[in-house]
Amino acid sequence: MSLELLTPSEFPAFPYDPPYAIQVDLMRHLYASIEQKAVTIIESPTGTGKTLSLLCAALTWLTDEKDRAKKGKMKAVAGDSDSNDAAKDWVIQQTLERVRRELEADEEAYEERLAQARKREETIRRMARARVHKKQKTVPDKSKDTSTDDDDDQFLPETDDQPSSSTEGEVYISPALRALMAKLEKPSDRQENEEETTCTKIFYASRTHSQLAQVLPELNRLKLRRPVSVTNHHPEHCLSVQLGKRSCNEDSEEVPLVNIRAVSLGSRKQLCINDELRKKTRDLDEACRELLGEKGEKRCQYLPPIGEEARMLDFRDQILASPKDIEELADAGRMAHICPYFGSRRAIPQAELVTLPYNLLLQKNAREALGIILKDQVVVIDEAHNLIPILLSLSTTQLSFSVLSTSLQQVCTYISKFRTRLSPANMLHLKRLVVFLDALKKCALEWKDSKIGKPPNEKTEVMTVIELTERMGRKASGINLLEIERYLKSSKVARKIAGYSDKQTEKNADPAAQRQIRKGIIPPLHTIEDFMLSLTNTNDDGRVTFSLIGSPGKEEVELKYQLLNPSPNFMEVVDEARAVILAGGTMSPISDVINQLFAHVPSERITSFSCGHIIPEDNLQTLVVSKGPRGGELEFKAEKQKDPIAIAELGQILLNLASIVPSGMIVFFPSYNFLNAAKAIWLKSGMLEKFGTKKKVFFEPEETVDVDKVLREYALAIQTLPTPTSAKKGGALLFAVIGAKLSEGLNFADDLARSVIIVGLPFANLGSPELRERMKYVKRLEEKRGIEKREKGQKDAATELYENMCMNAVNQSIGRAIRHRGDWASLVLLDRRYATSSIRSKLPKWIGSKMLVTEGFGQTVKELGSFYRNKRV
Repeated sequence: MSLELLTPSEFPAFPYDPPYAIQVDLMRHLYASIEQKAVTIIESPTGTGKTLSLLCAALTWLTDEKDRAKKGKMKAVAGDSDSNDAAKDWVIQQTLERVRRELEADEEAYEERLAQARKREETIRRMARARVHKKQKTVPDKSKDTSTDDDDDQFLPETDDQPSSSTEGEVYISPALRALMAKLEKPSDRQENEEETTCTKIFYASRTHSQLAQVLPELNRLKLRRPVSVTNHHPEHCLSVQLGKRSCNEDSEEVPLVNIRAVSLGSRKQLCINDELRKKTRDLDEACRELLGEKGEKRCQYLPPIGEEARMLDFRDQILASPKDIEELADAGRMAHICPYFGSRRAIPQAELVTLPYNLLLQKNAREALGIILKDQVVVIDEAHNLIPILLSLSTTQLSFSVLSTSLQQVCTYISKFRTRLSPANMLHLKRLVVFLDALKKCALEWKDSKIGKPPNEKTEVMTVIELTERMGRKASGINLLEIERYLKSSKVARKIAGYSDKQTEKNADPAAQRQIRKGIIPPLHTIEDFMLSLTNTNDDGRVTFSLIGSPGKEEVELKYQLLNPSPNFMEVVDEARAVILAGGTMSPISDVINQLFAHVPSERITSFSCGHIIPEDNLQTLVVSKGPRGGELEFKAEKQKDPIAIAELGQILLNLASIVPSGMIVFFPSYNFLNAAKAIWLKSGMLEKFGTKKKVFFEPEETVDVDKVLREYALAIQTLPTPTSAKKGGALLFAVIGAKLSEGLNFADDLARSVIIVGLPFANLGSPELRERMKYVKRLEEKRGIEKREKGQKDAATELYENMCMNAVNQSIGRAIRHRGDWASLVLLDRRYATSSIRSKLPKWIGSKMLVTEGFGQTVKELGSFYRNKRV
């Protein structure tokens, strides 16, 4: 279907009639992008129904694609014959009818199976609710390790002839409920080796599980209909589904309107329901893998025994029968006594919508572990303004000197203990590992000795992987790191070494030390594995940083590997998927996203879409304040951020604004240092007390645990003080930091933010060696591409990167205020640099087009006063 043919009526699943024009435009663009196998960047402000529009367009395309696939099968059966032979035509028609019946029967049978899964789940839920008042008993731990201290065979490396399982699964449920579940879930005639059908799917990723939890309610709003009856073909039931009713009578099961098989993916941390396992000291992933054995006593109690795969298949159907977020999936696993982590993995092939956090999509090893295949699938990445920094962070590995030393010591102890029991191949790999660790440790110590006593700016050094290898010496440079990394992964020897080391430590330690050991951390050699794998990147995109951290006399070397280019880890996703959609409330500057992530993609495959806001134009006021009350230009560069005179003038500006702005007023500073410096000066001068006469004052806490408390008190202060219609403005004033805890993901709707004020520009510290190296890198890339001549006023790639990093952070803070169609607020940018064309062009279009640069502070006060007077009811 071409873009020109799309009309609003072709999105019948959209729940609101009529949709806003910008929602229709977004859905048309997204549908066409998927159809044309494009990479597209979508910018849709918060409050415009972005998630709902993305789901509706993507699932409308998916439904059309399923219909096309069915027609394709029918066409293949019919063939390309143009024969007029009546007998032959009759045979073809009969064959088509048979294939049509088979397709409908398969679909009906599958829907019936999901209906039965819903029925089982609902019955179990009713039983559970009936017993919720009873006190649950604790399940005795039947999986205690009965091995003796002398049994060290468990610590030997695994070989290819040692089979390993790849499945998981229980929590206490009353005996009556357990008996009912056994009756309902008895796999009577389920085929253990039934063929797993796969289908085209939408992978919908976002940054956090809380953001993904907002997707399923939007999915349930869509007016998608179930195409076939799922309750014994009663005509009245089919009619009730068509009319959008939940059920046709009290006795029939509730059938969700949404006809999309969805599964939510998460890590073991979110989905493990083995409470005893979670209490153990070892890394949860490793502890889980230890309970995947075939022997009953070593197998997790929430995993069906070997040979009872049908229980897992039934649970898979239960997952797909109705959309569940992570918490609901964990609850379903507890009731079914089946591991939801492995159950969700089994549901992926047959799911049509898969929601998952960024890391499970972007990391190749995570995709492989889950069995995710992106070939010809649709990938939607929401909140994509985070994508570039997250890609860079996922490719960053840190290695402390203490972990390096511990790993070397553990490997040496292990070799000494098991020397006579290790095969020659194992010994060879482990000796090579010792040589590498020893060389890296000596290199770090030599570097540390050369930096002791040097000034702080000389206690960090950035080098290439080749330079690090040369410093480690000839023996280390001849080692094949990929070969060792493969050995560590296949033999699982890192876990064996850590287990043996923990055992020996527990033997020799006092009870208090033993309890500390059981709290545990990731085995040191796993960190070594990650660092070694990073060093195998032989291209010019990676850098290794040595840093001296800690107080004088207790300084330690920290090693860090980082990629300077975010695109390599994302390239496979782009190349494999049919279409990739990056969506966010503020994606500006879009050119920066294209340059950093899609330089290898043909320009004709890249599209973008940016829409305005759904609010009326007069609901948003954007002012650039370039001059203060004294007439001087406002420019809060680094040298001004500790200047008492500049900070005093800023305080007077904010006091004047607080006298005009009703209810909530949020002021974002570029950094904690600037905010703390201003707070100290204002406290001394009495300006903070003056703020308190206008509004109750709050500051963003530096500790995450205190954020909720501050937000509650801030909201309460706004609710209890005079309303915007009062003569006295009242309300609350919240000081926050751009890029910190309050600048993203929070909803300051309505009175919580009638004005957002941005002080200065949050440029990153150019003194950072990592940032300087990245800027050098992008500049070299520009030179390699032959881009030497630039238009007048055009900045080089390094300067553009530096500026874009700043504006990405600003744009997120700006988006905190306007959260829905009826919302209104003013946006005040305190710095003359916001009026420059380069900065202004990197603001979201729905802001930049309505921006007013005031000629003096008097005009600022006048414009603000007029805006709020017009908003009084």
